[in-house]
Amino acid sequence: MASPERKPLLLDFEKPLSELETRIEQIRELAEENNVDVSEQIRQLEARAVQLRQEIFSSLSPVQRLQLARHPRRPSTLDYIQAISDEWMEMHGDRGGYDDPALVGGLARLAGRPVVMLGHQKGRDTKDNVARNFGMAAPGGYRKAMRLMEHANRFGMPIITLIDTPGASPKLEAEQLGQGEAIAFNLREMFRLDVPIISTVIGEGGSGGALGIGVADRLLMFEHSVYTVATPEACAAILWKDAAKSPQAAEALKITSTDLKNLGILDQVLPEPVGGAHSNPLKAAEILKSALLQNLTELSQLTGHERRTLRYQKFRSIGVFTEMSA
Repeated sequence: MASPERKPLLLDFEKPLSELETRIEQIRELAEENNVDVSEQIRQLEARAVQLRQEIFSSLSPVQRLQLARHPRRPSTLDYIQAISDEWMEMHGDRGGYDDPALVGGLARLAGRPVVMLGHQKGRDTKDNVARNFGMAAPGGYRKAMRLMEHANRFGMPIITLIDTPGASPKLEAEQLGQGEAIAFNLREMFRLDVPIISTVIGEGGSGGALGIGVADRLLMFEHSVYTVATPEACAAILWKDAAKSPQAAEALKITSTDLKNLGILDQVLPEPVGGAHSNPLKAAEILKSALLQNLTELSQLTGHERRTLRYQKFRSIGVFTEMSA
């Protein structure tokens, strides 16, 4: 038996567009039933739908971008890896007794070139999200990532990381197993690796959980992704004791790709298909692959020492400002 078609999951700001598209479909069906030519009216309404879609997605607020970044049908790390790689072999375990499903990685070929690809992995539904801890990696996940990155460095393979997590696992067990130490170790060790490292925020980049695989030569970010020191809900709860003020927190935190590019943290913003990456995952994958190949070509022309030096300078310059006297 064929499974029923899944209904589109609409965000609040998408509803006017959905209503217009539904109206167009109703008019088309009525015209066919009554053998009436309304092609000109439909053409005008479809043009209006295209214009409305562009208007909506070109003027999203930070909290609306956050909603898109968390969209349950937004392409995940495994979606992108399978779409852009020629070959893919997932590797498991941190060689310490743990295999964290919230952080996946392995060997791949990108346009014929051997690379190591890894990233946070969220679930598609509640059951899958629980199994993957909503993409919040435990210490074993970061140790697995570091094992794979050491492997890449040993054999001269570039490292590609895909960031999509609200943060590292906050569970008591994660703290007992050394969550802070595992992330700090990755931060230190990634600075000494000789091979090119490219990180891309594909959805939600949260706190140290994102930084644990985010020390890179180039930081890329999809247009509607977010990257933040804390979730807006957590920030609002801390500052105002009211999580309902998360929209104000999202504005203040400067979490969008535009904000981060202006602050000099981000190297490249990747445009998304109109409607978000989930509206056309294959197109989003093409955009990501093209950007990765371009940056790999540029970084491969540098020596390992030059990459390490530039990587260090890149992170040292973040947060440095020059004050001008009036």
